[in-house]
Amino acid sequence: MLSSIHLLQPHLLSLLRIVSSLVLFSYGTQKILHFPAAASVPPVGSLSWVAGLLELTLGFLVLIGFQTRIAAFVLSGLMAFAYFIGHASKSFFPAQNGGVAAILFCFVFLYLVAAGAGTFSVDNLLKRGRTAAA
Repeated sequence: MLSSIHLLQPHLLSLLRIVSSLVLFSYGTQKILHFPAAASVPPVGSLSWVAGLLELTLGFLVLIGFQTRIAAFVLSGLMAFAYFIGHASKSFFPAQNGGVAAILFCFVFLYLVAAGAGTFSVDNLLKRGRTAAA
């Protein structure tokens, strides 16, 4: 049983990457593209707007698995900043300060920096292409 679960590891890594980046990407689409409609939209050029731009662009890169380690590194840092700038001052406890998602995103993307994109990714396709050409 455990050996068969172990065989799923690269595929589950891809699933973690796709789902987490899709959720983060949706925050970017809301801030930058105003979809889905939000009660408030950050002004262009504001810190929240820049964060949304990073969520949109780098979230898409991680979603498709292209330059995953670099994009995930920047997103991990972005989420750490988001937590400390927007949440930590409200309370020490994430459940009370609304920062649970920022913490989870931070560490999921940090894990992707170390683990890579997984099986279903542009990075993996490019790596296989380089190996075949060599």
